Amino acid sequence: MRIVITGLGMISAVGTTADECWAAIQAGRSGVGEVTVVDTTGLITSKGGQSPLVDEPGVDRCFTLAVRAATEAVEHGRLAAAGYPGDRVAVVIGSSLGTSRSVERFHEQWIKQGLRRADVRLLRGYGLHSVADLVAEKLQLTGPRSTLSNACAAGAVAIGYASELLWSGEADAVLVGGVDPLAGLSFNGFHSLGALDHDACSPYTRSGGLNLGEGAGFLLLENADVAARRGVPAIAEVAGYGLSADAYHLTAPDPGGDGASRAMAAALRSAGHTVEQVDYINGHGTGTPTNDKIEPKAIRTLFKTPPPVSSTKSMIGHTLGAAGAVEAVVCAMAVRDGVLPPTANTGGVQPPSGLDIVPETSRRQAVDVVVSNSFAFGGNNAALVIRNAAMTDTPPPAAVAAAVGREVVITGMAGIAGAAHSHADLLAALSSGEPTYRDQLEVDGYGSRPAGFIDYKAIAAGINPAVLRKMDPTSRLAAAAVNELHRTYGKPGRQQAEQTGLIFATGLAPITPVKDFNEGIVLAGGPSGANPKFFPNTVVNAAAGHVAILHRFKGITATVCAGGTSALSALHYAYRLIARGASERIVVVVADECPDALVAGHVKIPGFLSDKGVRPFQGDGTVLGAGAVAIVLESAKNAEENAVTPLARIAGFGLTGDDSGIAGLHADGAAWSRSMTEALRSAGRSPEEIGLVVAAAMGRPVVDGVEIAALRAGGLDRRPVTATKSLFGETYGSAPGLGVVAAVQAIQDGFLPGTWGVDTIDELPGLVPQGGRAGAVDHALVSSFAYGGSYLSLVVSRWES
Repeated sequence: MRIVITGLGMISAVGTTADECWAAIQAGRSGVGEVTVVDTTGLITSKGGQSPLVDEPGVDRCFTLAVRAATEAVEHGRLAAAGYPGDRVAVVIGSSLGTSRSVERFHEQWIKQGLRRADVRLLRGYGLHSVADLVAEKLQLTGPRSTLSNACAAGAVAIGYASELLWSGEADAVLVGGVDPLAGLSFNGFHSLGALDHDACSPYTRSGGLNLGEGAGFLLLENADVAARRGVPAIAEVAGYGLSADAYHLTAPDPGGDGASRAMAAALRSAGHTVEQVDYINGHGTGTPTNDKIEPKAIRTLFKTPPPVSSTKSMIGHTLGAAGAVEAVVCAMAVRDGVLPPTANTGGVQPPSGLDIVPETSRRQAVDVVVSNSFAFGGNNAALVIRNAAMTDTPPPAAVAAAVGREVVITGMAGIAGAAHSHADLLAALSSGEPTYRDQLEVDGYGSRPAGFIDYKAIAAGINPAVLRKMDPTSRLAAAAVNELHRTYGKPGRQQAEQTGLIFATGLAPITPVKDFNEGIVLAGGPSGANPKFFPNTVVNAAAGHVAILHRFKGITATVCAGGTSALSALHYAYRLIARGASERIVVVVADECPDALVAGHVKIPGFLSDKGVRPFQGDGTVLGAGAVAIVLESAKNAEENAVTPLARIAGFGLTGDDSGIAGLHADGAAWSRSMTEALRSAGRSPEEIGLVVAAAMGRPVVDGVEIAALRAGGLDRRPVTATKSLFGETYGSAPGLGVVAAVQAIQDGFLPGTWGVDTIDELPGLVPQGGRAGAVDHALVSSFAYGGSYLSLVVSRWES
């Protein structure tokens, strides 16, 4: 199968449509100027790449940018006339900042006026995935949905995941893109690191720093044969991609450029191309001294005779999480029109690297194969290969392998949650049925609420103190889960570790460092309060960077931030990569913190928090808790070669969505039920064969009632059902990961964990009551949801060699 681009949408500092932006970029016209949407008083610079798009009253700028560019892409690709069912069109978005401008306003109100006067409506789109939920609602797309957040590589990684959905046949088309607005968090953060240029940036030449930009880039991806049959021109082809980790430093790249070079090599390998066939490289090209030294080194390592390399960031600024997608749009138009975009602001200076950076003026030439680079904090590297769709040679090896598939098994797992500070504690909680949320938090003016806080000192043993000091709570949770994994199943040798991939996931992103960073600015009244110690950990993939550094994981890396489906979304991505042969071993790590601020932020929502405990299906409210899980996926062949006995087999996934919009869920449960039946179908199992369903129920009728409807519709309501959130609380993205641990353990020991606080539910005859019971399990289904209408189910099965 070949994946073609049939629709484009783009907004940047030089235009509000893809054609406007492309015309300006070809002309070498810079959009960097005075920023008015963010207060730049006291910063190194007041310049940035601000979009001419006007704010909509009461709408976060991130949403405005995303919906506008996404709509352009589907209209350009004539999606409405394609005849695809809405549930076969996926939405995948990369973002780093999301609605951070609204969050900044909430923090300022809270700090200055107190919690009671802070407008909780500003947090309605707090979850990074909310932008994908809004796009899905506006365009009525109800297929698979996910959000990637590898900082400045997010847009490129999103395109990689979108490709996996098409290669595997789990979607007929994917609307994929990236979006980020200009925000105080990024301006103050890069100011604190001294990374901003006081003037228009000059990548690869003067290299005095970067300009921040804002924008959105979206692409409609389809099967080339289907696009041809419906008469839609293929603009270009997404032929392959590559991901890697430096495992070197949280903000600085590997000085040898090894990770960047490996990502480019992997991308070309997946596309079936050699370095000699590359006509152009769209460089990461930020304009910082470090990038402009290391990226050329990485290029020269891989390419004996480097092709032209240019940086479009010189004209639109660095759009952070949107950059990979924005630049993919530019690359597609470069291929279509046979034009190399220039690098602006060179001032006639020759690049020290000696590379041909296409200075100042675009150049006409045939452009058949393009590599587009995106590098990010945490040492995360991504490269895309975009090529001329008229090249009809042998299909890319990646697509061929994806169609074949390989067995993927779980060979290790460990979890922690609340008072369960070790994997052994966690298993004991599943066996005894005792909840792990044992703390009480007094919220000023609202009374006390139970919570599942983690003792961070208790989980710190075995973590390198030099790295530990630099970690935020989410990173510490992630590191502790991996330590428990290694303590339980053994630590890999250096060679195996360096070949191991790492996919990190979190439901809510790092809360504490964002709050602490914003608080410093508010209390100081400006940038003098911007603490560079906090800023690196405000990116969602910071935990992945820390874990990679600790354990020398240098393989494929990605970060998922998809709300309550995050753990299963990360497992799905890892599964697809291993199934098609892109990796042999990937550690999936999921972590969500539970700071006081999280509980305080939810206490204002009527009926959300319980003052007792989590009694699923009883409607008393929920309890928030911290949790983390580490799960090892391997190809069955790799496990056999290393004499590792699998714990279970990944049997099937079901990925669906509805169009309920931000924070919504459709009450009929139809889309949720579809995720369950699709998981069963892909696993080749009937409902009667499922020995345990691990439900996502969490004590709120608006969720639990929908899940009951879904279970009934899927024929699973009479199968044994347990709700592990009754033991661990609502741990958001890590919750379904804890559910996987429960499911696999039930397969291993034949014990069905019970649902605390509940004996019987008339609407759910199969509910396993408090205390649990013995029961043989050969196949288990784990159910998950995210507010906003995204659902993901997983079937795990007993391993039989």
